[in-house]
Amino acid sequence: MTVTYTARVANARFGGFSKLLLLWRGSIYKLLWRELLCFLGLYMALSAAYRFVLTEEQKRYFEKLVIYCDQYASLIPVSFVLGFYVTLVVHRWWNQYLCMPLPDALMCVVAGTVHGRDERGRLYRRTLMRYAGLSAVLILRSVSTAVFKRFPTIDHVVEAGFMTREERKKFENLNSSYNKYWVPCVWFSNLAAQARREGRIRDNSALKLLLEELTVFRGKCGMLFHYDWISVPLVYTQVVTIAVYSYFLACLIGRQFLDPAQGYQGHNLDLCVPIFTLLQFFFYAGWLKVAEQLINPFGEDDDDFETNFLIDRNFQVSMLAVDEMYDDLAMLEKDLYWDAAEARAPYTAATAFLLQQPSFQGSTFDITLAKEDMQFQRLDGVDAPLGEAHGDFLQRLLPVGAGMAAGGLLGRRLSLLRRKNSCVSETSTAASCACAGAPDGAAPECGCGDPLLDTGLREPESEVPPGPELPIPGPAEPFTTVPMPAPRGPAPPWLPSPIGEEEESLA
Repeated sequence: MTVTYTARVANARFGGFSKLLLLWRGSIYKLLWRELLCFLGLYMALSAAYRFVLTEEQKRYFEKLVIYCDQYASLIPVSFVLGFYVTLVVHRWWNQYLCMPLPDALMCVVAGTVHGRDERGRLYRRTLMRYAGLSAVLILRSVSTAVFKRFPTIDHVVEAGFMTREERKKFENLNSSYNKYWVPCVWFSNLAAQARREGRIRDNSALKLLLEELTVFRGKCGMLFHYDWISVPLVYTQVVTIAVYSYFLACLIGRQFLDPAQGYQGHNLDLCVPIFTLLQFFFYAGWLKVAEQLINPFGEDDDDFETNFLIDRNFQVSMLAVDEMYDDLAMLEKDLYWDAAEARAPYTAATAFLLQQPSFQGSTFDITLAKEDMQFQRLDGVDAPLGEAHGDFLQRLLPVGAGMAAGGLLGRRLSLLRRKNSCVSETSTAASCACAGAPDGAAPECGCGDPLLDTGLREPESEVPPGPELPIPGPAEPFTTVPMPAPRGPAPPWLPSPIGEEEESLA
C-alpha cells in the first residue's frame, strides 16, 4: 500500500523531516541495503588484500592503479545523466497517475441525464456505469500485475460481476488481435443512444454531454495503455545504469586508503571504512533505485499505485451515485445564515486567533503618501481647471516658428484650416444657437456668427503681411439630412426582444 506521510509534514518545524528518517517501509534503506552491503564488502575485500596479501612490488603497482582510477573517475558524468533521467521518470510517474480512469464526472452526468425511477431507468444507469467500470478493469488488468493476479482470466471478470455471460460471448466473438479494452465503451455509446430513442435521455444536448464525458474516460484508459507500451527508451536507461555502476566500480579501487609512508599526495590518512564514499554511493545508487521504482508504478512495490483499491472504490461509488442517490434530495430549508447580512462561519478556540488578522486587500493597500504628493498636477503648467484649455489644442499642436510669426505660407494655411472647420451651416446654427431668431441685420450678441473671434485664435488682419493670394474656400454646404430607416417589423419568436420593446408594448 502507498506510504503516506503527509500529516507528519503538515507544519514546518525544527527537524521536521528527521522523524521520517526512521521509517522503514517505502524507505531508501529498504531499497538499497543489499547494494550497499555488496559495495562495502567488495571494498573491504580489496583493502584487506592490499594490506595483507600483496607483495611489496604488487603493492606499488596497486597504488599506481588506485591513483589512476581516482584521477579519471570524475570524468564519468554521473550527476548530469542521473539527474535528468530521474526528473524524466518522476514526471512520467505523476502523469500516469493523472491518467487513472476515475468515474466521478461520468457518474454525475449519468445521474443527471438518464431519467426514470422505474426499474428500466435504474437498469440503464447501472449498466452504463458497469460498462465504464469494466473498461477500467480490462485496461488495468493489462498494465498492472496486482490487478492481473486478481483477475487472471475473463472468467474471473465475469464471476466478479463486471461482465455478464452474454456479454462475454459477444466480447470473445469479436475478432480482433489487439487489446479490446475499448469494447465496453462502444457498448456504453450504443446503450446511451438507445436510451435517447426511448426518451430516457430527453434531448440531444444531454446525450452529447454524456458521450463527451465517456470520451474523456476512454482517453485516460488509452493513455494508460500507451504508457505501458511506450517506455523510456532502453538506451537511455542503459546509459544511466552503466554510468552509475562503472563510476562505483572505479571508486572501489580509486577510493582505497594507501600507506601514508609512501608519501602519495592526498593519502596522508589511513582509515578502514570510506565514510564519504559510502555516502556518495548512498546518494547516487539511491537515486538510481528511485528511478527503478517509479518507472513502472503498476507493480507491487511499496509506493506503487493501489490499483485494486481504486477498482473497488470506483465501482462502489459509481453504483451509489446512479442508483441509490438518483433523484434523492433532502428537503429544501433555509440555511443558518438566511437573515444574516454578512455570513461568517464560526471558529473553534484553536483557530480563534484568525479573527484578529485583517483580510488581504492587495499588495499596495498599505502604501502611504504625503499630502502634497496626492495633489493632482496640471499638464504643461496650465493653472486653469482641467477641460478649459482644449480650444487651443490646434494652436499648441504645432510650435510657433519664424514662418508662422511672419505670416508665412504655413501660418496662412493653418488660419484657413481653422476658418473652414469653424464654418457651420445656417440650418445647424439655427438649431443650436439661441440667437438664431434675432431680427435681420441685427448683430448677434452671442458671437456665434464668427467662432474664431470668441476663442481668440484669429490673428488681426493688420498684422498679417500681404502675401500671395490663396483661393478662399466657399461656404460650407449645408448638412444633408439622412433619412431614418423604416420601423422594424416584429422580431422572430426565437430571438429575444430588444431592450425597451417590452416597455413600449406594455404602454
